[in-house]
Amino acid sequence: MQTKKQKPEPLERSGLKHAAVDLLSRRDYSRRELWRKLSPKATSSDDLEHVLDELAENNWQSDERFASMFLRSRAGRGLGPLRLRQELREKGISDGLIEWAFEESEEDWYDMAVEVARKKAQSLGSYSPEVKAKLWRFLSYRGFNSDQIQHALDDVSSGVSC
Repeated sequence: MQTKKQKPEPLERSGLKHAAVDLLSRRDYSRRELWRKLSPKATSSDDLEHVLDELAENNWQSDERFASMFLRSRAGRGLGPLRLRQELREKGISDGLIEWAFEESEEDWYDMAVEVARKKAQSLGSYSPEVKAKLWRFLSYRGFNSDQIQHALDDVSSGVSC
């Protein structure tokens, strides 16, 4: 017969800080992500708020740094600006900070849409209306806006990539 695993004891401030630093040593987290991960372990929300404030004051946790790194990382995987904005909102990043991260970014979303469309078009075969529709849906899912998608489709249909 299996015994139930005992729930660990709730963590006080020092334990929460240690757990947070342990998480942050692996990658950056937004404040909301840290809250979600640590709140089940905390004895009180006041303790957790205090720890998160202290981490931000020491610049161990920074929503600005997180937003910038997240944007760069996910854009490198071929995701467009609409999807990235939504994902950053889900991570608890404010709209103002999202705008700042996009302004700091040096991404050319039109060129990226072309690159992603070319790669996908090669896997789909010859260019046809069906392929064009598939590319439109794919780029839309990836988070590119209609102008960026149309630019990419015009480029692909011109025969540059296929």
